[in-house]
Amino acid sequence: MRCPSCNSLDTQVKDSRPTEDSAVIRRRRVCMACNFRFTTFERVQLRELTVIKRNGRRVPFDRDKLVRSLQISLRKRPVEAERVEKMVSAIVRELESGGEAEISSETIGEIVMEHLRQLDDVAYVRFASVYRNFREARDFKTVLGELSGDDELPAAIIRK
Repeated sequence: MRCPSCNSLDTQVKDSRPTEDSAVIRRRRVCMACNFRFTTFERVQLRELTVIKRNGRRVPFDRDKLVRSLQISLRKRPVEAERVEKMVSAIVRELESGGEAEISSETIGEIVMEHLRQLDDVAYVRFASVYRNFREARDFKTVLGELSGDDELPAAIIRK
């Protein structure tokens, strides 16, 4: 493992332990060249995933990009980081165990929206507004109707 401080490859593991859900191994490391201490996380990867973007371009799946987009949707929401991490792990497991090495960005977006809908309604609407490229208030009304189980929201809710 390369030291993030001095880029030396001479690092040593000082401590290893599983995280609470035992899905990740946390390792404390020290650089032998500059004594910088840092933490790495090791997780199982079932397969290399490739994302097929809307324009047809293929890029490697990036778990960190998924986490960043979820954090934007969940900004200032009362959701614990642990629940977000569990959701990300569940999404990645679902993608990796799907049997396909190439996954469309649309499929990933739909899976993320399913999980967000169960976690936090506001984050779901935020993510959907970007993912589905909302252009007008009617788009929000449609998604809010989906959340309430109706195709259309009652007029009293819309006026508020």
